[in-house]
Amino acid sequence: MSNNSIPQHIPRGRWFFVVPVAFIMYMISYMDRNNISFGFAGLEKDLGISATYVGLAAGIFFWGFMILQVPGGFWAQKFGTKKLISVCLFIWGILSISTGYVNNLTELLIVRFLLGTIEGVIWPSAMVLLGNWFPQKERTRANAFFMMGAPISSIIMAPLSGIILDWVGWREMFLFEGIPAIIWAVVWWFVIADKPSTAKWITKEEREYIENTLEEERKKIVNQPKNFREAAKNRNVLLLAATYFLGIMGLYGFSLWLPEIVKTVSDGSSNTVVGLITALPWISACLGLIICSSICDKTGKNKLMYTLTCVSAAVFLLILTFTGKNYPVISIICLTLINFSYAKNAAFWAIPSKILKGGVLGGATGFINAIGNLGGFFGPYLFGLMLTLTNSTKAGMIIFSIILLAAAFLVQLVRTSKETDPKLKSGTEEFKVS
Repeated sequence: MSNNSIPQHIPRGRWFFVVPVAFIMYMISYMDRNNISFGFAGLEKDLGISATYVGLAAGIFFWGFMILQVPGGFWAQKFGTKKLISVCLFIWGILSISTGYVNNLTELLIVRFLLGTIEGVIWPSAMVLLGNWFPQKERTRANAFFMMGAPISSIIMAPLSGIILDWVGWREMFLFEGIPAIIWAVVWWFVIADKPSTAKWITKEEREYIENTLEEERKKIVNQPKNFREAAKNRNVLLLAATYFLGIMGLYGFSLWLPEIVKTVSDGSSNTVVGLITALPWISACLGLIICSSICDKTGKNKLMYTLTCVSAAVFLLILTFTGKNYPVISIICLTLINFSYAKNAAFWAIPSKILKGGVLGGATGFINAIGNLGGFFGPYLFGLMLTLTNSTKAGMIIFSIILLAAAFLVQLVRTSKETDPKLKSGTEEFKVS
């Protein structure tokens, strides 16, 4: 569906009030999730643990992350994201700061697990929030601008963390980078509205456009699971969960160990230089989100875009594997282009709302994200294990390439049940999600 189908006279306050605040929230979330990658060396040295256990500490976040995914989706629909995310921001800020005060592996694992548990509420809640504010023809771009918080966070976090490490240390890094979550909890409470009907700043025209369009879209979805139990057994939901698992495992495992890969490529540069180089792939991710989400909203080809981005990431990851520090320029270019495929997530998360609606959508979104993000445990742990066994990053990168190709294949198997759309043919033919 083309962007031209959006009436030009409709005000766009939703893009200026909802998206920026959600974007910064996710940016802070991603920083507090991933800054452990810059603390790897300090954690290994001061806590006396190997790369395998550091990878375990990074990955255990996602076991906690899984616990409140489904409840988070239901809570967001029942209580609203205004209250829910405000509380979560404050708690995870405290936990992030606490990471800088751990003294052994057990304490590190506990803090990271609890941090993952609290942050697990964020994603399904954010998807519910954006689903209440943006019709399908705008959804992929809204998702993309929200998700851009991750690469922007990495662009800022990479050099900032490198500078803090060079000047102070890894403990202070967690302290300084945990404070913004506590501050943003206050901002979220006063700015965010759960839906158009509760927003004070929205015009009547914009509110009616959003509510009427969303209602029309919901009427087109038929034969969906009646409850969460059915959704958890649904073929499409299971395929989406498996696809997201592999996609997260491949790229998150790569991105979390990105500073270590950059160190290998840059042959022993300082933390500050490594931080600056690490920022380049995330700039590419921002461009990917902008370009690919616009194409998806114009064409509706979300599945195709997801496949293309996964395949391209796998190809550049394989090239990077065999160039390494011998061809640093080519390697840095590949690193940059691999993260262009971060756009796959924006394309992916527009698919569930095409096949699910109502109370089922929040719980199913949490389920998909919970199962999928377990890839965030297995990815870093597998890479750390391969690094320990082979003393090289090559084995891990080859495995991640294969995993991304598998994700590209699985998403093509997803389909929706027949919709009540006059353009669809009668009979038993199924409507395909593009």
